Amino acid sequence: MLATRSPKSPLPKFHSATPKGQMSQPTQHHPVHLPAVSFAAFHILFFLLSLPSAADPDDERCLSSLYQSFSDPSGSLRNWTKASFSVPCQGFISLLEGVTCNNGRVYKLSLQGLSLAGTIPLELSNCTNLQSLDLSSNTISGAIPPELSGLLNLAVLNLSENGLTGNIPRELASCAYLNVIDLHGNQLTGPIPNELGLLVRLSTFDVSYNRLSGAIPVLLANRTGGGATAGMARFNASSFVGNKDLYGYPLPPLRAHGLSVLAIVGIGLGSGLLSLLLSFSAVCLWLRATDRTATMPGEDGKISHLMPDY
Repeated sequence: MLATRSPKSPLPKFHSATPKGQMSQPTQHHPVHLPAVSFAAFHILFFLLSLPSAADPDDERCLSSLYQSFSDPSGSLRNWTKASFSVPCQGFISLLEGVTCNNGRVYKLSLQGLSLAGTIPLELSNCTNLQSLDLSSNTISGAIPPELSGLLNLAVLNLSENGLTGNIPRELASCAYLNVIDLHGNQLTGPIPNELGLLVRLSTFDVSYNRLSGAIPVLLANRTGGGATAGMARFNASSFVGNKDLYGYPLPPLRAHGLSVLAIVGIGLGSGLLSLLLSFSAVCLWLRATDRTATMPGEDGKISHLMPDY
């Protein structure tokens, strides 16, 4: 049987290995400097994020095509080189003018007011992580590529104050996250696509001072849903002014085109001249008829009567 210890028996004593004659030293705990550790960790993380990484081939193709399509008379894009396209982003950092990166991808393109000329390339749609595109206040011409509908993450599209022509692509309605569409101050023609009214996140819309025509889409003119904003304009008249052939709420309704002042004056002068010619012709005919009647001999006007009596 196993031996049991009485509850009253003393507990065994454990002796330290400290030699006799020496007093035991208390255990010392070295403090850890957390701020220094955090600071070092931050620098390590920043270094790792800043390390050059392989560029996304789509971003490289996008930036290269954009640079080739634009002329840069002011030299603002002088650091846009072939070598820089290979690594446009280093983590969250980019050395390219107007390029903002996020996690190694091109996130924003802000190239406004740089006197850039040329056309918008189709390959711009390769920047699939792009959320903001601002090419405003340049001299860019040509059409807006429908291929921009491939920028599914795009929230801001600002192409204002350029020389863009052609229609507004209805394909832009595929960019469901669009909050801003600013196309004012161009030479765009045709109607405003009805599909753009389906962009529920759209909070800024400006197509003023173009050459657009037709009716303003109802979904862009009126707010939907109930509440205090029901029946109010979704975008006011300032978003649509400057398009003489554009009509409908919030702009005035379509008016019948009246005659111009010059047309009215021309019609008046023409009518007066025609009346004068007709009157002159009538007088001439009457005088000719009267003269012919006076010289024609009748029953009372024989020759014998015209001869003197002897």
